[in-house]
Amino acid sequence: MEYILIFITAIFVNNIVLSQFLGICPFLGVSKKVSTASGMGMAVTFVLTLATLVTYFIQKYVLDPNDLGYLQTIAFILVIAALVQMVEIILKKVSPSLYQALGVFLPLITTNCCILGVAILVIQKDYDLLSGMVYAISTALGFYLAMVLFAGLREQMEMNKVPKAVEGMPLALITAGLLAMAFMGFSGVDGGLRLLFGLD
Repeated sequence: MEYILIFITAIFVNNIVLSQFLGICPFLGVSKKVSTASGMGMAVTFVLTLATLVTYFIQKYVLDPNDLGYLQTIAFILVIAALVQMVEIILKKVSPSLYQALGVFLPLITTNCCILGVAILVIQKDYDLLSGMVYAISTALGFYLAMVLFAGLREQMEMNKVPKAVEGMPLALITAGLLAMAFMGFSGVDGGLRLLFGLD
């Protein structure tokens, strides 16, 4: 039941973009079309899951035993950069159209604070490997959900007339704020689930 709670909380209650404000750059930059947002969401999901797995082992079996905790950020960034390079090479071969659509934002996954943030949060929350992986996957799915919802809203807004003053990014920011407020409606869900499953 603890895993179900982690899963629901990471997607809805503590959504990495809408509640913790990590990964805002791709959220705003790659959300004009649902197809591009979906591709970016899948790329982030893959990199985030793999990065969390690799960084967990690096932390537990390299940094902690050798008293090198102060190298955590540098080590994690290097791992994430290598994984992004791998994703870039795979996408170029498998789906050139998606590679073209993502453009400059694909290398930006390297500096996406969402990926580094989740890798560090797994260590800080002292999750075991399975809990950490559940948290990473559900956080990535939360990122994907936020991206696709936001892209859908932006596509819909393109077809409507809006005042000149809020065209473009101002309207996108207002919509993002309203979406974040909508997700705040889930804030009591984790407490209710804990009571329901007797986890408190």
